[in-house]
Amino acid sequence: MENNNKNLLLRNKATIIYSISLAFLLFLLKWLELRFIIFDHSFEIYIGFIAVIFTGLGIWLALKLSKPKPDSYRVETVVVEKEVYVSRNEKFVLDTSLVAQFELSKRELEILNLLAQGHSNQEIAAKLFVSLSTVKTHIQNLFEKLAVKRRLQAVEKARRLSLIP
Repeated sequence: MENNNKNLLLRNKATIIYSISLAFLLFLLKWLELRFIIFDHSFEIYIGFIAVIFTGLGIWLALKLSKPKPDSYRVETVVVEKEVYVSRNEKFVLDTSLVAQFELSKRELEILNLLAQGHSNQEIAAKLFVSLSTVKTHIQNLFEKLAVKRRLQAVEKARRLSLIP
């Protein structure tokens, strides 16, 4: 059996040498082709490497910045209570001439009253059975008509003008 293998190798010696030399030449040609591709396109390859590096850096930085920071510090809140004395008329009378002057609608007066009671926009929408955007529109109209910028300013001005109790 060993003799059989030896004869097979001797008979095909030329074919085996020829195959090995062809494989070596193919390897050499592929290596040269790759080398020339790298030299011909070296600028594009460098740009590609730089793009990959900066992409990785950008992803790392985005992940680092978007992580919530640990609560390493403690925030203490201090509540200050202050008593405010307000003189109220027990008999509130709506000044209809001012309502006409400011061109306030009944719905805007209702919303102004609910603002004075401290309700949020959603609570006002639920009480009046209207959408949240409708409430926001009415409040924006109130701000324009009363020439104020905030809810508290609107309530204070309305009370001062006797538009709400």
